[in-house]
Amino acid sequence: MSKDSPFTKIINRELPATIVYEDDKIIAFVPLRPQAPVHYLIVPKKRIPTINNLEEEDVNVVGKMHLVARQLAEENGITDTGYRLSINTNEDAGQSVFHLHMHLLGGMKLGPMVDQSYRSGKE
Repeated sequence: MSKDSPFTKIINRELPATIVYEDDKIIAFVPLRPQAPVHYLIVPKKRIPTINNLEEEDVNVVGKMHLVARQLAEENGITDTGYRLSINTNEDAGQSVFHLHMHLLGGMKLGPMVDQSYRSGKE
């Protein structure tokens, strides 16, 4: 885990990004491949690999990530129509960058989060 994540490189301005929010603890930016009209990644500046690595001292930064999501949703006019917040943890959930991050998705009707055939018994 010693190698910098791409998000650390964005935080350190070693990689370019369209930054939409930043303070001393959190940065938010447009991902390389947006999946919705509103799609931001909300990232703590402290590198935490996954939710499994959270410690008691991280509770405030995780709460702040949610407040930043709400602010960005308000700024983008999607609080009434709805938006999704998603944190993927490890490979089976689709995590590809091992630096905790929250996806804010909105601006369109979003489909199901997982294949609905599992729930209906179809495979």
